[in-house]
Amino acid sequence: MASKLEEDLSCPVCLDIFEDPVMLSCSHSFCRECVEKSWKEKEDKECPICKRRHSKGSLPPNFAVKNLCETFLQERKRRASEDLCSLHQETLKLFCLDHQEPVCLICRDSKKHIKHKIRPIDEAVQQHKKNLEKTLQPLKKKLEALKDVKMKFDQTEAHMEVQARHTERQIKEQFKKLHHFLAEEEEARLRALREDEEQKRQRMKEQMEALRAQIADLSQTVRATEDQLTAQDVSFLKNYKAAVERVQQRPLLEEPQLSSGALIDQAKHLGNLGFKIWTKMKYVVPYTPVILDPNTAGLNLILSDDLTAVRDGGEKQQLPDNPERFCNCCSVLASEGFNSGTHSWDVKVRGNRHWYLGVLPESARRKRVIWSRVWAVGFDDEAKRIRVNLDCNRGELSFSDPDTNTLIHSFTHTFTDRMLPFFHTWLNPPLQILPEKISVSVEPNYTSMML
Repeated sequence: MASKLEEDLSCPVCLDIFEDPVMLSCSHSFCRECVEKSWKEKEDKECPICKRRHSKGSLPPNFAVKNLCETFLQERKRRASEDLCSLHQETLKLFCLDHQEPVCLICRDSKKHIKHKIRPIDEAVQQHKKNLEKTLQPLKKKLEALKDVKMKFDQTEAHMEVQARHTERQIKEQFKKLHHFLAEEEEARLRALREDEEQKRQRMKEQMEALRAQIADLSQTVRATEDQLTAQDVSFLKNYKAAVERVQQRPLLEEPQLSSGALIDQAKHLGNLGFKIWTKMKYVVPYTPVILDPNTAGLNLILSDDLTAVRDGGEKQQLPDNPERFCNCCSVLASEGFNSGTHSWDVKVRGNRHWYLGVLPESARRKRVIWSRVWAVGFDDEAKRIRVNLDCNRGELSFSDPDTNTLIHSFTHTFTDRMLPFFHTWLNPPLQILPEKISVSVEPNYTSMML
């Protein structure tokens, strides 16, 4: 039976491999000799297949088909030679199991293969195909495993793009808020400067007007007296008494002085300006001691944009199965852990009826049951907030209700690993890590910000 390729490379007229193939205007191909014979003694040059009239005068050669045919014939010739015994030029019909090679009938009876196990070539092919298929199975499994890994890589790469764009938007949003705060603060500072300038200018204007009035009055008296001094003797003496009285009525008051604080108080407006703005930012910029790591979150969890709250989304999300992520759908860790010092964080739990809070060793595996390594407490119907306090140095982990100042439970253990804050929930409302109050204190030669 001819192969599909051989059928495609066969002339529809002679049914043999194309020889000097040509292509008609209808795109069908034939051997040149075949199509010329079919047109002999015909007025219309029609395609032997579709009967469409050939619109061109010549028969252009189909070089693409010609090259394919030459390659096919060479390959068929090579295969035919391979099917013959190189020693006896006989057809290879048998297979020597000892030498693992095809042999002909003459080879079977030769000294070289005497007493060897010989099988018909079709039986050997069938058995060897089974053996090869069995040998191939581990590779096929490995290939499937690699494809699964590639799919995870592709999913991770796509998720990275989503993460990057989402993080970019959040960064821009945070800076937009900061820019808005700084713009408002700038406007307030400039407005205070303008008001200060206006007040100082108004006060100076009033003082200048009073001074100008005094100068004008004295100038008039001086001019009138000087005119009197140039008068004739008799006239001068007649008006002398009045002139003296006029001068004496203008007491020599002390010259007015610039009042204190007349200039713009630049020190008030510029002194420690950046520090003052920074200290004011504590009212608009929250600080949360623990930040959630979305790369550890189970598939059911949805984190807030600022990574301080977590809730159960109800359905599994399509997320990469990275090593850090929990196989448990409802757990998430903080982004940073602790192995020394004392650390505390408050979590709002009010209304949530299924939660666990605590710590987990950083080295604990995430793809298996984790509860044997979790240090945590669970749902308390009375609590609104839970305070988690970890003292790594003393080896103490305690949980309390900060609203009632009541200790709920405490553990004592020597923590040798870095401990990560642990959160678990499968109900709403969300668990929320509460921000801490920020205070700024200034001491001589020392400035600190306390949380």
